[in-house]
Amino acid sequence: MTKSKPKSKTSRRSAARTTSKSKRRSRSARSSQNTSMRRDTKHARILAMLRTPAGATIAAIMTATEWQQNSVRGFLAGVVRKKLGLNLVSEQSDKGRVYRIKDSKATSGAADRMKQAA
Repeated sequence: MTKSKPKSKTSRRSAARTTSKSKRRSRSARSSQNTSMRRDTKHARILAMLRTPAGATIAAIMTATEWQQNSVRGFLAGVVRKKLGLNLVSEQSDKGRVYRIKDSKATSGAADRMKQAA
């Protein structure tokens, strides 16, 4: 026959779990500032490449970040255009398609989406 477990341990465990869950952790403002100021990230490298007058090709971004082609295209569409709202321009040249960030901050489509969200 098996012995039954004492119930006092389970009640202590559940009480300890509820007390630890009731404490809320708050993020400090300092940690969020550090993430936005980091310069050695792949995102920062890509944005620096795109801000040059010569721009960057997908192949150049792939070698700089060790990402696959679909990841680079997803970053350009999702982060650069949609999340950051930058004016990303692509042009066909002898090197292939070259991507560049123009000086104006937001595209007209991104500005319209921001107006609709507000």
